[in-house]
Amino acid sequence: MGSGKTQLFSCLLFGCLLQHAAGFVFWTAVVEISYVNNQNVTIDKYCECGIFGRNSAVERAQGVVTLPKGDPKGCGPDPVYNRNSSSPAWIALVKRGNCTFSEKIQAATRQGAAAVIIYNVDGSGNTTTHMSHPETTGAVAIMIGNFQGMEIVRLLQNGTEVQMIIEVGSPHGPWMDMYWLYFLSIAFFIAITGAIAYFVFISANRLYSLRRHKRAEKRLKNEAKKAIQRLEVRSLKRGDEETTSEILMCAVCIESYKIGDVVTVLTCDHIFHKACIEPWLLERRTCPMCKCDILKALGVEEDSKDGFSHNSPPEVTVITVAGGEAMYEVPLTDTASPQHYENRAFEDEPSRG
Repeated sequence: MGSGKTQLFSCLLFGCLLQHAAGFVFWTAVVEISYVNNQNVTIDKYCECGIFGRNSAVERAQGVVTLPKGDPKGCGPDPVYNRNSSSPAWIALVKRGNCTFSEKIQAATRQGAAAVIIYNVDGSGNTTTHMSHPETTGAVAIMIGNFQGMEIVRLLQNGTEVQMIIEVGSPHGPWMDMYWLYFLSIAFFIAITGAIAYFVFISANRLYSLRRHKRAEKRLKNEAKKAIQRLEVRSLKRGDEETTSEILMCAVCIESYKIGDVVTVLTCDHIFHKACIEPWLLERRTCPMCKCDILKALGVEEDSKDGFSHNSPPEVTVITVAGGEAMYEVPLTDTASPQHYENRAFEDEPSRG
């Protein structure tokens, strides 16, 4: 479900990105005019000074420049253009204002104009805008500056025939190359797909590891229960060394032994209260004092395929007498190394660890 939402969001994101990127890109137009002056000299001028409209066909066009009769802005249902030339191809030159770009272009193309040039309003210099005319897609329409447009208008009003060629210039905007945009889009989709695949893999791997760990822990707890049942359990009686010594005490609850206490003797001969040591063994399966593994000692082999370490982290167990100083401490490190106790009673009695 989350993956579907991610893909939907990506599609919406890149759909908007492509749409807006296409709107940001605009193409310039190279405008070339040719006419004969009063001295019978042919004058050729050209400049990359036009801008194709947002909905214009970006292609070449040529013809004789023609002005509308009466209103220079070319508005109205069917403005009539002054066509004194015998050339069949003609280009309409109209001024900006009074009506929409689409209306100007439609009025000219209905009468057969090969292209429409709209020059900017008075006082704007040679500035242009990226005009929008969504109702006239397919027609060649460009905008030029006011100074450039008025120069051509004066020539035409003086009776000079002006030939014009419109060539495609160069693209401009933040996305200069649409192929590069497509490449970035594909790269983004690949990155998103890879991230989702990686997330799914990591989540599945963690879930699998957690389940395997739980199965291993459950199995080891069952083995520990069986091992605990095989340990020696006895009740302390009057005269037992544990009840008469002020040094010997349960290392789990840090309390001295009393007559009638039920104790468990581990495979390493260390003694603990039965109620104290059994929960400990179910979770850790090792002696709190010497780290002896009761499962191994009783011949229960752990499944090496589980790949988990079930040993408790190194720690130090400190045995204290209530209200007194620490009597001895046992570093719980490598079980293979011999243990040395500060309390001489443990060295005198090997059977006690």
